[in-house]
Amino acid sequence: MHRGWKALPAMAVLLAAACGTGSGGASGTASAVPEEGATIALFLPESKTTRYEAFDRPLFEAKVKALCPDCKVLYGNADQDAAKQQQQVEAALTQGADVLVLDAVDAAAVAPLVNQAKQKKIPVIAYDRLISGIGYDYYVSFNNVRVGEMQGQALLDALTAKGAAGKGQIVMINGAPTDPSSADYKKGAHNILDGKVQIGKEFDTPDWSPDKAQQQMEQAITALGRDKIVGVLSANDGMAGGAIAAMKRAGYSEIPPITGQDAELAAVQRILTGEQYMTIYLDIRAEAEKSAELAVALTKGQGPAAPTKVNNGTADIPAFLLDPIPVTKDQVKDTIVKDGFYKVADICTPEVKDACAKAGIQ
Repeated sequence: MHRGWKALPAMAVLLAAACGTGSGGASGTASAVPEEGATIALFLPESKTTRYEAFDRPLFEAKVKALCPDCKVLYGNADQDAAKQQQQVEAALTQGADVLVLDAVDAAAVAPLVNQAKQKKIPVIAYDRLISGIGYDYYVSFNNVRVGEMQGQALLDALTAKGAAGKGQIVMINGAPTDPSSADYKKGAHNILDGKVQIGKEFDTPDWSPDKAQQQMEQAITALGRDKIVGVLSANDGMAGGAIAAMKRAGYSEIPPITGQDAELAAVQRILTGEQYMTIYLDIRAEAEKSAELAVALTKGQGPAAPTKVNNGTADIPAFLLDPIPVTKDQVKDTIVKDGFYKVADICTPEVKDACAKAGIQ
């Protein structure tokens, strides 16, 4: 959700000895005792998007711990650096990893790493981003085209409600061009918006960077004029925050409807206070736990059946695709709060307390 190849130090890994027991998940394969001492390696792409360190990593590690008394988890975050991720993966292979769970920084460039694993007969799970150019064991993610369609529909609904559909122009701030999910989000949004709104400026944002999104929004305001922009399609919450900062600096008295994704805490608060129109709530728990469950099964040589397949240009990859959920102010209570994604106390800080009360969140 890439970037130049440069030499960096090899990964510092977390070896988390797992303990405890648990029952199998949806595949029904995780209840047996895994191979003793198995090592599962998890690689995440960056930390600018808060979900990875706050949710994906701890949820994945906790599920492995619950299912596998003797497993170890090797962990690496690439900090948006493809070369660093390459070193992390190669280090894990050297250290004897039995399964790789890889959220690639550059999903179009990691086929050689997957091939190294295949040569060692080490299974690979593509996590969140579809790796292209080679076959592997599983892909676990969300229906990404549907995410973009939901974002586009939400923005169109907001513009229609304000009487602004067909008037003015919108700005599209898409994700990183090296993340294949970005292309899916963009495709979905265009499926809804093309022919219904005028897209004044559209950007692909390296590294999903909020700072770069802020710069792009500033460029759009300069090029189009502040009063001509009626809405913003932002592919995720971090970039929405950057775009909102740009609009505030430009003197907007009211922020036009703007979309997001990931249900970041700051974004949920912005939605409640009216600065951001919506986000896409992804059940990251289900994604992380399904991936952990599959990884544990693979340590035992098992291959649970997947409900669908996704073609990555080279092979049909067995896939688990989860459903995204659009969330506006009216849905925060019955989705994000109900699921315990955040504690009410974390959302309803003093600055947001009144907005929480109006939304029925106490």
